[in-house]
Amino acid sequence: MALLGNLGNYKNFGLLIIRIGLGIMFIYHGYPKLLGGEKTWEQLGSETKYIGIHFLPVVWGLLCALTETFGGFLLIIGLAFRPVCLLLIINLVVAALSQYKPGGGLGEAAHAIEDAIMFAGLLFVGPGKYSADKK
Repeated sequence: MALLGNLGNYKNFGLLIIRIGLGIMFIYHGYPKLLGGEKTWEQLGSETKYIGIHFLPVVWGLLCALTETFGGFLLIIGLAFRPVCLLLIINLVVAALSQYKPGGGLGEAAHAIEDAIMFAGLLFVGPGKYSADKK
């Protein structure tokens, strides 16, 4: 279609839109977890039991909240982009397993799976030209 054919010229702008949108949403979800304190972190961190980790739930929960909050910020500016994508993929795999295993099924885990797939793709594509990591 000729009308949409030229949009391929704006791939970097498209990546910027994706980075800003996902970054804002991860800050939105991560910041309350970060402010939630030890009780929230312990609850979050205990979800690692679904991947066989049963120790230091407070530490894992804090790392989860930090990854979502500061990872979202780093996504927006495009700094340390690929390491952030990798950390968010790990975070989302744990989230998907914790939602799927207790009987929630695929419907409960779908959002985490979708985000993990998006970050897996971005890991290969990179942040685009409009980022602090641009080359």
